[in-house]
Amino acid sequence: MRGKIGIVVGLAAGYVLGSRAGRERYEQIKSNFLKVWNTDPVQKQVGKVTDLGKSAALALPSALWDGAVKITKAATKNGTAGQRLDAAIRAGKDSADEVTRAAETTAASVEKAADSAAKKTTTRKSTTSSGTASTRTKKSSGS
Repeated sequence: MRGKIGIVVGLAAGYVLGSRAGRERYEQIKSNFLKVWNTDPVQKQVGKVTDLGKSAALALPSALWDGAVKITKAATKNGTAGQRLDAAIRAGKDSADEVTRAAETTAASVEKAADSAAKKTTTRKSTTSSGTASTRTKKSSGS
């Protein structure tokens, strides 16, 4: 699904950028794009993606900051230089694991949201398609 969307976007961008139809055609394409972009369903999805991006962007820096604090505390504790170094290394490994978990959680939530959006789109298309198919069947059986 993502590949198809990428191809469509790429073809549309290529057509717009490479079009010899002139400014009038460009303005027509742009106005049609803006009509679609400004519809409620599209803006609702844009809002969801924006919120997800904000929450995902906040999760990872928080884990990084917490890790840096732990390493700093471990490196500044009392003890010999070797003990402080060992403590800092252990804290660094633990922090790396926490950052990895945070990144995996963020990636999983992004993937889940993308799959959910794709399923909703597929469901809407199949509902529309099935309605069209039943209309066609009624017309052909009635003739």
